[in-house]
Amino acid sequence: MKPKSTELNQFVDEMESEEETNDNNNNSNNNNNNGGKFGMWENILRNHHNSLKSLFHRNKPETDAADVSVNSPKPIPQLSPIANSVVSRCSKIIGVSTDELQHAFDSELPLGVKELLTYARNLVEFCSFKALHKFSKTSDYLSDSEFRSLSFDVMLAWEAPSVNADQLTTENPARSKDSKDETSGDEDDASLFYSSSTNMAVQVDDKKTVGREAFSRIAPVCVLIADIITVHNLFDALTNSSGHRLHFLVYDKYIRSLDKVIRNSKNALASSVANLQLAEEEMVLDVDGTIPTQPVLQHIGIGAWPGRLTLTNYALYFESLGVGVHEKAVRYDLGTDMKQVIKPDLTGPLGARLFDKAVMYKSTSVAEPVYFEFPEFKANLRRDYWLDISLEILRSHMFVRKFCLKDTQKSEVLARASLGIFRYRALKEAFKFFSSNYKTLLTFNLAETLPRGDIILKTLSNTLMNLTSVSGKRHIPANVESKKKLIVSPGAVVALSCLGFKSKMATGIYEETTVVCDVRVGEINPLEVAVKKSLMDTGKAQAAQATVDQVKVEGIDTNVAVMKELLFPVIESANRLQLLASWKDFYRSTAFLILSCYVIIRGWIQYLLPSVFLFIAIIMLWHRHFRKGGALEPFTVTPPENRNAVEQLLTLQEAITQFESLIQAGNIVLLKLRALLLAILPRATERVALFLVFIAAVFAFVPPKYIFLVIFIECYTREMPCRRESSKRWIRRVREWWIRIPAAPVELVKPDECKKKK
Repeated sequence: MKPKSTELNQFVDEMESEEETNDNNNNSNNNNNNGGKFGMWENILRNHHNSLKSLFHRNKPETDAADVSVNSPKPIPQLSPIANSVVSRCSKIIGVSTDELQHAFDSELPLGVKELLTYARNLVEFCSFKALHKFSKTSDYLSDSEFRSLSFDVMLAWEAPSVNADQLTTENPARSKDSKDETSGDEDDASLFYSSSTNMAVQVDDKKTVGREAFSRIAPVCVLIADIITVHNLFDALTNSSGHRLHFLVYDKYIRSLDKVIRNSKNALASSVANLQLAEEEMVLDVDGTIPTQPVLQHIGIGAWPGRLTLTNYALYFESLGVGVHEKAVRYDLGTDMKQVIKPDLTGPLGARLFDKAVMYKSTSVAEPVYFEFPEFKANLRRDYWLDISLEILRSHMFVRKFCLKDTQKSEVLARASLGIFRYRALKEAFKFFSSNYKTLLTFNLAETLPRGDIILKTLSNTLMNLTSVSGKRHIPANVESKKKLIVSPGAVVALSCLGFKSKMATGIYEETTVVCDVRVGEINPLEVAVKKSLMDTGKAQAAQATVDQVKVEGIDTNVAVMKELLFPVIESANRLQLLASWKDFYRSTAFLILSCYVIIRGWIQYLLPSVFLFIAIIMLWHRHFRKGGALEPFTVTPPENRNAVEQLLTLQEAITQFESLIQAGNIVLLKLRALLLAILPRATERVALFLVFIAAVFAFVPPKYIFLVIFIECYTREMPCRRESSKRWIRRVREWWIRIPAAPVELVKPDECKKKK
């Protein structure tokens, strides 16, 4: 696509040449009559040629260009053009020159950060962190286009910081309106990203996008934008449809949506303080049920009431809708330990369990469970969203109680949970995104589902223990050595306070706090290390789960066939032992009996199970050595004949009937044992008691190997020709005796009708 200014020049030149041709071809009469007219147009086009071009080139006066050339910052040799541009913009925001920034970087940070291979990237981090920190002290920086452009350009510069690195682009990075006014008006210096949404949509390509590593490193610097624990999931959500490369259009839309969500929350807080009687540290996170077509129904027992549901960082509030107004709110506490349970559940009219669109709340403070239903025609997205954010607040308070966090640490935990909910809302409203397993944007929900999530929470608690709240200048360290130590402040609390959410914990924090986030220049935070290890395990778990989903088969008969093939070695070994115990081959059975008795008498039976385990381990190592990670051949199974739906239902019914029969037989055995224990049949009870005394004496005085030998010989020789008849007769007598034992009575009591009505 040609620039518009070039097209205009061609248009003017064509008009001029056309005028000259017309002048040469026309006769003298036309020249006399129309000469004044053509001359007028020619003079206008020639006189205003430069002014028309200036509308598109936007050239600055020569004096301004001279001033810019004099005052333009000196580029740093180690940095790439895009990194130099970012550093110069950061120096203007901070109010110091680039040389002073580089000198501060060289003097303040340790030598390990200033290594040759990482010098450029760490310098970019140093300058950008200071500039972004200064931005974050204002209350409306999310709505500032300069902040959004700078934060995105920092990610681009972080990916290509060095002058020797492969450059992402040959043009200068995007600039805000203020920076464009201070620079030259050439076409190369014009904003490539941020002039307008239309131009950006046309000009953005794969070279102007940000990868996962850069985003996960830079985004958590502003605690409002991302959390170090959930930043990878946030990136996946933003780049789900763009090949896992982040475009500025998507990033800008996310930041704007986040700004809108926070403003709405502030407005809701201002209007809800009086109605809900909120505490000083309580803030509104979301409200639902304000639209008449999308109510929230509260179910208690068989009653249901429409109303408005509000979530704060301490509780759930439900305001029943009366005659045109909302009644007094009922508070369901999430902050104190009252055995709260929040889970998805079914609900419906008059207590019927029909619709899977409700959240159940249960605690010791309520007599019976409370159900909040979120009616909607499609799926249950509203319910899932409220389930997630309610569990996030509940689990954040559980985290506080588990690690005994107080005051500033507790406020920081709740602020982190609140910011996570704001980000979730922003993504949901901007991109219709809903969390799924291992992809949630909520910190404490994610830690509950991730592998090594407990280690992440433990690392987070250790980080919170190091928080230092400086409540005044009198607490500033006195000596020089202690001044050099970093003072870590609760970044989430400070961020909310800067946005206008008042907190008594944030009012006493010293303004010149050195670090307000989890990311430090040139350092890997322990929390970041724990998250990366967990993500590695998550990838392995997801890959393993994919193989599980592939091998799942449908149908009872097919699953039984697969199980039989998998258990073929065990089934075959059991069949061979049964064949030996049937004494159909007398010599083999006798040889096995003599060998087994010898092993038992010598005491080798205790090594039988370890030998089996050792044999299996040898087979596994054998395959490990010779397969060397090769692809595993599929396990072949011959499925049974296909059955229609009616035949499968009949098979399922038969299996259920058999299972029911097994349960009935087990209950009868337990009831007969209860009858023997309670001496319903005295004579049988006496015989059983004497038999138990004899068994106790045997186990007390006879060595275990001889007991095991007798039991083995008894069971193995039942089918011998000389013992077959006597064994059958003995088993028959025991069965007849067992049949004569009565079962203890059972009485089924129906639930109380009044309780059911209640």
